[in-house]
Amino acid sequence: MSEPARHYQAQDLNGRPTPGPLRDWLAAMKAATTSAEQAPAADKVAAFERPAAPEKAEPQASSWSPRVVSPPARTEAPETSEDGDVSELMAENLMLKAKLKVESDRYDQLQGILAQELRRLRSHVEKEMAELHDLRAERDRLAELQTLFVEKLEEARARSESDAEELAQACADRDLWMARAEALAQPLFQKR
Repeated sequence: MSEPARHYQAQDLNGRPTPGPLRDWLAAMKAATTSAEQAPAADKVAAFERPAAPEKAEPQASSWSPRVVSPPARTEAPETSEDGDVSELMAENLMLKAKLKVESDRYDQLQGILAQELRRLRSHVEKEMAELHDLRAERDRLAELQTLFVEKLEEARARSESDAEELAQACADRDLWMARAEALAQPLFQKR
């Protein structure tokens, strides 16, 4: 292959490198990192823990501007510029890997906290369910006792009704015997 075919010319007619999506993204990441480094540590933690509100996101978006890359010096060889770009990309890659590791650790911590909360809630629900089962067992026992009480009450009512009938029969028999005794005793008390 010929020598020019192996090397990609990343410059346009003005001598500036052509912007690409990766360069724009890297420029945005560098600008965000630079502004984050200047902010206090509390702001950094707050920025990573919660997303920005839509009202706050608009002023930041309007203050952001793409990075302006100065054209490389004419005396510089193209390989040196490419080496600088590669080293810049490697540095950005390392930075992104470090941020990814921090986010992964934070995600693992959040998962641990959520798992602990779920275990606590599960034990609380199991305790509540055990109390509910105890209450149901007590309710069933009271329902059985109430049924037995109602049955005994019905038996006592039936007994009292039969006793009342026997008493009424005994009273009727007594009245009959008293009437007979009076009838038999009447001639004895009559004058002759």
